[in-house]
Amino acid sequence: MQRRNRTHWIAPALLGAVLLSLLCAERERPLRRWREPGARRVARNVTVGAITAAAVAALESPMTGIVARAVERRRWGLMPRLRLPPAIALPVSIVLMDYTLYWWHVLLHRVPLLWRCHRAHHADLDLDTSTALRFHAAEFVLSIPWRVAQIACIGVTRRALATWTALTAAEVMFHHSNVRLPLAFERTLSRWVVTPRMHGIHHSVMRDQRDSNFSSGLSVWDLLHGTGNVALAQEVPAIGLPEYRRSAQVTLGRTLAMPFVAPESADLLAEAAAADRQAELVTEQDVQRP
Repeated sequence: MQRRNRTHWIAPALLGAVLLSLLCAERERPLRRWREPGARRVARNVTVGAITAAAVAALESPMTGIVARAVERRRWGLMPRLRLPPAIALPVSIVLMDYTLYWWHVLLHRVPLLWRCHRAHHADLDLDTSTALRFHAAEFVLSIPWRVAQIACIGVTRRALATWTALTAAEVMFHHSNVRLPLAFERTLSRWVVTPRMHGIHHSVMRDQRDSNFSSGLSVWDLLHGTGNVALAQEVPAIGLPEYRRSAQVTLGRTLAMPFVAPESADLLAEAAAADRQAELVTEQDVQRP
């Protein structure tokens, strides 16, 4: 217990360092122009993230902690039955958590109730590190039964859960970032993990692009299930949703209300959105370099 008390700060400190590094890198080497630059948007995303973090601390963390302790005590799930050495069981648990998270992300896009909550994330007019914080609390509350099932069915220990949580948080910040990596390097890296260009396709205003690249950590799940789009050298897509194209539509109040109200008619905005997308598309050579 004393050792845990001395080391519990390490993961938050490392995640903070990752966050600051990405914030600096995307200012020095931006991949896309910002549509809504400035501190107001970042503050909005941080506020949404803080509300969600409070909901997670109050509801999800106690539940997952109870289940993870029960897994260890009662040997629930797949992992105890495999009888793997701890050094192998830990990465296997993390990979299985990542795989089942892929399916949760697919459900977020395909189940109408879940999409109403998840669209608050996709409605951001830009895509950068702060977008990684912009998840509605309702989405995370609805994810609690899925997370509990992941832990119980896989047989995830508290150590594996904490490791997976930290690694996933770091990867989510990375692939949401607006950092320009050398294209050849990113093509190689995207064979293993989700990268900024790869996830940028997922945040496109175009439905066929948005319904691809669902992986959060390892990119292999999209390749296995035919949902991958690795056309990384294509034009930089317009970011967001066709029914939310103006700053006034994505204010803090409207973002928090998104799960509970219907969006403006996508049919009425379809023609305008298509024209808006054509105006916003830029090639990578057009993006201003430092």
